[in-house]
This record gives sequence, structure tokens and C-alpha cells, in this order.
Amino acid sequence: FSRQGNIWRQLLSFRFLLEVVNNVPFIVTIFYAPLRNVFVPVFLNCWLAKFVLENMFVSIFIHLHLDRMKKQLLKYIFRVFFRRPACSVCGFQHFQRAGVEHVDLFESFYFVVVTLSTVGYGDFKPDVWPSQLFMVGMICAALIVLPTQFEQLAYTWMERQKLGGTYSMHRAQSERHVVVCSTTLRADTVMDFLNEFYAHPLLQDYYVVLLSPCEVDATMKMILQIPMWAQRVIYIQGSALKDTDLTRARMNAAEACFMLAARNYADLAAADEHTILRSWAVRDFAPNVPQYIQIFRPENKVHVAFAEHVVCEDEFKYALLANNCLCPGASTLVTLLLHTSRGQEGQTSAEEWHRLYGKCSGNEIYHIRLGDSRFFGEYEGKSFTYASFHSHRKYGVALVGVQTDVHGQWPVLLNPGPAYIMKSSDICFYMNITKEENSAFLPAAGDEVKPLDGSDKTGDIKGRVGQFQLAETTRFLRRSITKSRFEFRGRKQHLDVPRPEETRGRRPSIAPVPDLGHNEDAQLDSEDDALGIEEEKIVKGFPPVTPYIGVSPKLCYLLRDKKPLCCMQLAQQCDHCEFHNAKQYNWPNRCVILAADFASKGIYNFIVPLRAHFHSPTSLRPIVLLLERRPHAAFLDAISCFPLVYWMQGSIDDLDDLLRAGINLADSVVVVNKESSNSAEEDYLADCNTIVAVQTIKRRFFDVKYPRSCYPHSVSAKQVFLFFINFYSRNIFDARERDRGSHISYMFRLPFAAGNVFSASMLDTLLYQAFVKDYVITFVRLLLGVDQAPGSGFLSSMRITKEDLWIRTYGRLYQKLCSTTCEIPIGIYRTQNTTNPEGSAVSLDLLDDKASFNENIERQEISTLVRTRMQDLGLPVQDYDEVSDKRHSLSYVIINPNCDLPLEEGDIM
Repeated sequence: FSRQGNIWRQLLSFRFLLEVVNNVPFIVTIFYAPLRNVFVPVFLNCWLAKFVLENMFVSIFIHLHLDRMKKQLLKYIFRVFFRRPACSVCGFQHFQRAGVEHVDLFESFYFVVVTLSTVGYGDFKPDVWPSQLFMVGMICAALIVLPTQFEQLAYTWMERQKLGGTYSMHRAQSERHVVVCSTTLRADTVMDFLNEFYAHPLLQDYYVVLLSPCEVDATMKMILQIPMWAQRVIYIQGSALKDTDLTRARMNAAEACFMLAARNYADLAAADEHTILRSWAVRDFAPNVPQYIQIFRPENKVHVAFAEHVVCEDEFKYALLANNCLCPGASTLVTLLLHTSRGQEGQTSAEEWHRLYGKCSGNEIYHIRLGDSRFFGEYEGKSFTYASFHSHRKYGVALVGVQTDVHGQWPVLLNPGPAYIMKSSDICFYMNITKEENSAFLPAAGDEVKPLDGSDKTGDIKGRVGQFQLAETTRFLRRSITKSRFEFRGRKQHLDVPRPEETRGRRPSIAPVPDLGHNEDAQLDSEDDALGIEEEKIVKGFPPVTPYIGVSPKLCYLLRDKKPLCCMQLAQQCDHCEFHNAKQYNWPNRCVILAADFASKGIYNFIVPLRAHFHSPTSLRPIVLLLERRPHAAFLDAISCFPLVYWMQGSIDDLDDLLRAGINLADSVVVVNKESSNSAEEDYLADCNTIVAVQTIKRRFFDVKYPRSCYPHSVSAKQVFLFFINFYSRNIFDARERDRGSHISYMFRLPFAAGNVFSASMLDTLLYQAFVKDYVITFVRLLLGVDQAPGSGFLSSMRITKEDLWIRTYGRLYQKLCSTTCEIPIGIYRTQNTTNPEGSAVSLDLLDDKASFNENIERQEISTLVRTRMQDLGLPVQDYDEVSDKRHSLSYVIINPNCDLPLEEGDIM
């Protein structure tokens, strides 16, 4: 007693008095036999058992690390269903011993249950006053106490449901699961993950554990109750920073841990900090579990360098937008390649472009070992270009890259060219609607197809990439410049047309693709551009300063001497420059305008692809950064080494700022969502200011001759595309596809199909697919120019002109490119006229005379406003053109089409 406090407090406690009443009479009967007939209420020991059981619960839950709510739940269940019913049953039986009718334990239990639940049946009744008084007390206690305890039990159960379930250790030992950690669980994000994760047949027996500190909303509760997901998905409310919650999710037994960043933060840097802390906590708790991390800022990658795969949104977003300025529709092409589809979308449509676009959208990147492949096995010892062309002609698959294990080679190479000889151990990356294992290709009799071994599919790409030091990469990149077979500047603007004397009256033919590499045409020298480079003071090299740690070396066009920071401000005069608007610079090429609220370090990845070494120095387009806030001096110092890069402080909401930035001279306008507008209350409205501003620009400058504009935003693209209204975007076919179960139904929205709208959330699938395709992040980084590898190709484009139509089909173009420039086409960006009402989604109301009259009045008012502002700013009004043919055309991307697809004038390869 002395250890538990004051001795009088212990002696007067309920537990001690109960011990005395139940045990002292038995001690007395040892010495005095007549007292052995005295009734002792032994059944009251259940109250003592209650205290012992509570202490036992405390010990069990401490040692087993179980949650507090489960402890409370078990305690209330014991109180309601054991303690009081046991007292009533035993008390009635003992008091009834003094009566006429004795009852046994079962009859007493029956009497108590019937009495407390109904008014009783009268077959058993207390016939002595102690028994009657006892039952009256029990009924009063039941009427007063039981409702309160049932309420506490229900409340505890509801709170327990909010915490979600628990993945037991037994299941973790016999099943496989992955853990998804996120601050908030949005229905769109979770459904995108589940659709992409379970699209792979090898992952059908995996379980997904959702770990989040926030409660799920009504939509998520409905999703978790769907039978298809209820058996696979387990929700746990908890934090990745607590070991107890990680234990509930069995993180140490998980196959992988996905860290999804929350986009509803007003400060994305804070979101990255939360992600980094979660990653550190998981690494400390389960160091052997591979992590797949999604962050926003590229400067934060250094903190999670230990992760298996890291996807930095700003890196990929800005690199993809830069490639969209170089290659129209690149954002749509990459988005569709990263989404799992079987090419069934659009097949029920009456419009031909729906069927063609939807079928080709099912193409994805797959891999297979050359020695195990029926598609590429016969090309062992042949050149890469030969294998790519013949596999496409025979099977319709586009071989676009390889992974090699040769020492001194970069692990993943995109289109290594005819000098690369295919080996049996190479991993082939190809584009197709289905992978080879699922294709309807039957092996010949007697042939044996070897099963694929998942353990050596791709190898550890990341570790091998890390073995290349900066000096070695620099040496290889410098050497690869003179050996590049894909120099864009070395090509004509259209494909060569055979001379009439060579054809001899026959149909023009195309040279065959050689099976072995040839080096006589591969030696392209860059000395032809040396004079121009000297005159422009532009050289090739690696940027001397990078804005953040972890930037891979990239060979770019640089200035011999850094530009003074004062000269980088477009509309500000200084001692070295007297220009105050874009028109006065008299640029030979149209500019690219990037509008953002501040200078993110990720913009560096927007500039680098536009200044890559494989461009012609005469084709470089000026870059104008329209920023609402003045950039930091360190950022300006990092980009001051690039030629033709300017910035000005302004907003896309201000017409004068747009005119001074040269929107009338722009080739592309990229509008980035304002991060300060992110709203946690209603994240679907996070882009409202950007959407309205973009629509204002389109109304004011819809006649400006720039081919594309990209509007990335931070929320789900499935609904926000509805706000990008134009005359051809009101197509209801996407609603039909959504009803048919397609999770990429927005692909039929014309702004998306044309590559004019892009959501950064579309890149989330890149992280999801990396669990099965561990090469996909490296592949996309090389494709977009985020990384450069010696001997690897790059993304470029070419336009089909009237002189090129003699080639006729896509397959013959494939052969022409492989036999001459050794390029590999992967798709077509096609623009077609929609003046025919039967072939478009134009509403008949647009043909109404009244509507046309009102439209003309609005156009005149806008034209007057813009011309007035241009005059006040001293800009020539003739730069504002009112003629536009874009309003009656639609564009879409055709990925890896059939060989027989006819080419059309204006197609962009």
C-alpha cells in the first residue's frame, strides 16, 4: 500500500472494501463452522476483475503498440456486455436461494435478459423481497447507466472508424502491400493512383494502404466502399512522423512507400518541407523500403537523394513546356504516353479524328530484353536504326531506345543511331498499344519463348547513372557533338525530292535502311556555324552557374561574356541599351513569353531546352520572362550566361505589360499558374485568376499569329478544362467516355488535344509507373532534355510541306528518315479544317446572324482598345493583325500511327 499513496486512502477505497467483503468471511469460517452457511456475494469479484483487466489492457497496448481508440473500445465493450449483466445474473441467483423457487445460472441469465429487454414473460419471478429489491435496483441502474455507456460505446466506435483500419502483421507476412503517404487524400489523386497502379497485371494481388493525418471526405468514403476498392484499399488516419502509425501501416514490411505532395498549399516550399520530413521519418523507421517521392522545388531534391525515385514537378513541368514551344503537342504526347489505356477511347464516335486519335492514344512505353523478344530478337547484330524501321514495318511497334550494360556507355540511350549494334542483353524500349507478351503474335512451330525474369528487366538505372562523374560526362558530351547524326540545323526545311532524271518515269523510291552502321555520313562538323557563332559571341559550353544543387551538366549555347544584369531587363533602359520594348530589339525570330508570378528556380529547366546545343544558333528564339515580382540577383546571375534571355516586371492582367513584352511578336505564350492563388478551401478554384486572365488574352489577341499557348495549373485537369471555352471545345464526347469508365476522358477536349492546355497533375502517373517501369523517369528526363546523355538522341520536329507529299504514307516517311538522317518518328501533330458543320462540334447557334453581328462588334471594340494602347506606348499598330484562321481548325496528336496512314500537308512530325 505504501507504494500507491496514503494508507488511509487505500483502506477507504472501493477496491479494498470489496476485497474485505468478498474474502474476510471465508477466513472467519475457517475458525467458526456455523458461519459457513452465511451468504457471501462472491460474484462481486467481477468488479475486481474489471480493475485487473483494465491494468492488463494498459500493459498489452503498451507492449503491442496498439492505438488508444481500440483500448477504449474494448473497455466499453467489457463494461456494457460483461460487468453489469454478470452482477445481475449472479445476484438474482443468490437472492433467489432464500425463496421458494430456486434457479440455476442459465435460468437466471434468461430471466435477466428478458426482464431488461422486455417486461418479462412471468415464467420466472423473484418471490422474496431481497430478490425483488435487487432486481428493482438493477433495472434502475440499467435505465440510468446503460444509455450513457451505449452512447460512449457508439461514440468510441465512430471515432475508431475515423482513424481507419490497421494492416495486421499476419497480413503483412502473407500479402504484399504499398503505403501511400499524403497530407490530404483527394478523390482525383487517389483514383489516378489506383487506376494506374492496378492497370499492371502483376500488381493485382497488391494492397494499397493510405496513410494521411486528415479525415477523408464524403467522396473518398464512397470510393473506399466500392467493392472493387474496398477489398484492396485500406485507409489509416495517422502521421508518417509517428512510429505507432507507421507500425499500424506495417511500413517496415511494405514493398514501397509513395510520398505524394499536396498541391493545395499556398506555399509549395512548405509542402516540400513536410514531404522531406515524412521521407526522413520513413527512412529512419524502415530504411530498406524503397521510396517514391514527389516534390515541387528542384532545390529540395538534395534532401531526398537517398530515395529510389524522385519526381520534381518544376523540373518536368518547365522542361515539358519548353519542348511544347519547340514541338507542338509535346505535352499531350507525353501525357498520353504516361497514362495507361488500351486505345478504346473514341472508337464509338462518328468523327474520324476521334477514332484515330483515341486509338493511337493507347500507345505506351514498354520494355523487353532483346534475347527474349519475338519483335526484336532477329535483329541481334544489326544497327539500331535498321531494327527500329523493320520492327515498325512488320509489327507496328516503334523502337525508340535501349538500355545497355556496356562499360563506359550511358545506361539508357534514346535512338543511339546506326552506329549502335544491337546485343542480346540489351533492354529494348518500344512504343505500342500493348506489350509484346500480351500481343497476338504466335511463335513458329518448334520455337520456344523464354519467360521474362522480372529481376533483370532493367537493372538499377539510378545507381549506374550516378557512377558517371561530371568530368567524364563533359568529355563524352563534347565528343558527341561532332558525331551527332541528328543535327536539326544540318537538315533542309523539307525532305529531299528525287530528281526527275533519277526516277526515269517511275514512282519515286526510297533508299533501303542499312543493317549496319555507316560512318561516312555521320561525321557532321559544326565548323559551318563557327563564323556565325563568332559574330554573335555565342559559344557552346556548360553553364558556369546553376541555380540549385543537383543540376546535371547540359551542353548549351552560351555567351562568351555574361550579360550585365541591367541589360537583361527588357523594358528598362541602361547605359548599354536604350530599348524600352520588344519591338525595338528587332529580333530575327519570334520570341517566347513565359508569364509567372515569381522567378522559380525551375524556370532554369525552361531555358535550357530552348538553348540546347543541337539547335542552330540562327534559330534561337528570344525568351521573355514576364514576372510579377522582381527576381533574385542569384537567379539572374545564373541565366545571364544564356543568349537572348530577358525579363520584365509585369502581369498578364495588364495590357500595357503584354504589349511591351512583345505579345504581338510572340511565337509561343506560356502562362504558369499563380501559386499564391492555391486555396485549401476549394482547390478546384485555385486557377480561377489564371483562367480568367488567359481568356482575356485570347479575346484581345486571338488574331496574333502564334501557334500555341500552354496553361499549366495545379489542380485536376478533369474538370478545369471546362473553363477553357472556345468555339470548338464544347464537345460532349468526353462526357460519354467518362460514362463508359475512361479515366482520361478529358483527352477529347480540343485545347488538350492540341497541346494548348497542360496540368502538372498529369505527371503524377510518372511516379506511379516507376514502381513497375523503373526506367520511365530516366526515359522521360532524356526525352524532355532535363538530362543529356552522350550518344543519345533528342526530341525535335519537322513540318511536312507540299514538296514532301511524294512520300505519301507514314511508313515510307519512317524509311526515308531512317535511311537518310537516321531519325525515328514517334508521332504526328495534325491540324485540320473544321468549317464543315458535320465534322465538328460547332453549335448551330454560331451561324446565327445576330450572334455573328455581336461578335463583330466585340472584335472591333477589342481592336480599338489594343490599337489605342499601342499608339500610346509608341508601338506600330500594323503589328496587330485582325485576320485569324485558327478559329476554324482543330489539332491533335497521333502517336505511333500505322504505316499506311497518309500524310497531309502541314503535318508536324
